[in-house]
Amino acid sequence: MSSKKTGSRTLLMSVLMSSPGPLVVGLGLLAGRSSTQIADFVRRSSELLAIIMAFVVYQITIKDGNCDERKKAGLERISNAFVGAMMCIGGCFMIVLTLMSETTDKGNVIPGLTIAVLGVIANTIFWRKYTKLNKAEPNAILAVQARLYRAKSLVDSCVTIALLSVAIAPGSPVSTWLDSIGSVIVAAYLVWCGVRAVYESVTRITD
Repeated sequence: MSSKKTGSRTLLMSVLMSSPGPLVVGLGLLAGRSSTQIADFVRRSSELLAIIMAFVVYQITIKDGNCDERKKAGLERISNAFVGAMMCIGGCFMIVLTLMSETTDKGNVIPGLTIAVLGVIANTIFWRKYTKLNKAEPNAILAVQARLYRAKSLVDSCVTIALLSVAIAPGSPVSTWLDSIGSVIVAAYLVWCGVRAVYESVTRITD
């Protein structure tokens, strides 16, 4: 199997495996009110859109013959800027929500915790897979996905620790602080990725 087909199938698997995340975490919010869990829902929704965009752009990239380079580059810049802006807005919203939150009863965080644990495992696998594919046949989209999944695995680790503390000791000062710190880390990650995506899009336009 060629590297292009493997890359396409890996991106498709990323979309399929990332799709249930926002839904499960969103449904979990009906039972839980953890600020980390809310931030995680926003993050996963943003990342899912980013992965879908990457899959579409990659499909255009690997097409032979009728591929319009200028149109492809323009589509990639617009999608990256849009996703980046959405991440920035979502991250800023989560920071404000965390600072304003006064709820000590976090409810049931098990759905969000389960998704976070599975996320650590799946994202680490995809991180290694994209890194291997990019080394075999360098591609900008695959390189970005490797970077994205490395960050996703690290953030999911932070989310797991925060939600686990809430599940073990709900209402305790330690779990409250860890929950707030967890949501701030997720929000900071969103803003950082968003600013970087927008900056790279603008830089490519001015080049």
